[in-house]
Amino acid sequence: MEEVSRKKQSSIILALDFPFQNPQDRENLLTKAQSILKEVSPHICAIKINHHPTLPLGIFGGVQTIVNQAHKAGLLAIMDCKVNDIGATNQTIAEYYYAAGFDALIANPFIGWEEGLQPIFDIAKKHQRGVILLAYMSHKGAAEGYGQTVIDSETHTQTKQYLSFAKKALKYGADGVVVGATVPEKIREIHQVLGKNVPIYSPGVGAQGGGAATALEAGARYLIVGREIVQSADPAVAAEKLKASAKSPI
Repeated sequence: MEEVSRKKQSSIILALDFPFQNPQDRENLLTKAQSILKEVSPHICAIKINHHPTLPLGIFGGVQTIVNQAHKAGLLAIMDCKVNDIGATNQTIAEYYYAAGFDALIANPFIGWEEGLQPIFDIAKKHQRGVILLAYMSHKGAAEGYGQTVIDSETHTQTKQYLSFAKKALKYGADGVVVGATVPEKIREIHQVLGKNVPIYSPGVGAQGGGAATALEAGARYLIVGREIVQSADPAVAAEKLKASAKSPI
């Protein structure tokens, strides 16, 4: 990711998330996604795909077509599936998404390591792909889970859940963590734990109220932007402005 980001001179990751559309309009959805990706590809370093296009288009249908297009444009592709199940299921999920061409996927550290995250990391290592862990999401309700106070299993001292997840990201050798741009104070705390060892990916810029410059100054390395670009009257211009506003990473 670092290599692609420097080559593209961009820290912007496009979230190809679209509102619900009539399932019968799948072809129009695919065409729209491909068109936006083509327009903004000079200004971004990767794409992130969630359930929005995956459910109507299918992993090995339209979604794989989009992933292939991203790769041809020199971009990476992240699957935002938030894997959150038992190990055997997680392994199968990871196998399918990596087989579809995704370079990395996002997983939820709440499931723990043994028979949880470990199979995902094992499959990622086997295929030379990445695993990004959720540390703190961008919506208001995130505090109920990621912001709760817990007892550290190793030190037996009180800590915040998101700081525990940051430490686990270091321990497990994660390729990144997700921290919402809407909570720059959390980005700053987590960055103090991770340093330059694990990059921070920040969603929530624009539509959810997160600021690009604020997130980067707090320690984010990459900005995940969806509606601010996808729903813009001119996606290319919106992406170019965001790219320009993103200062050099910490």
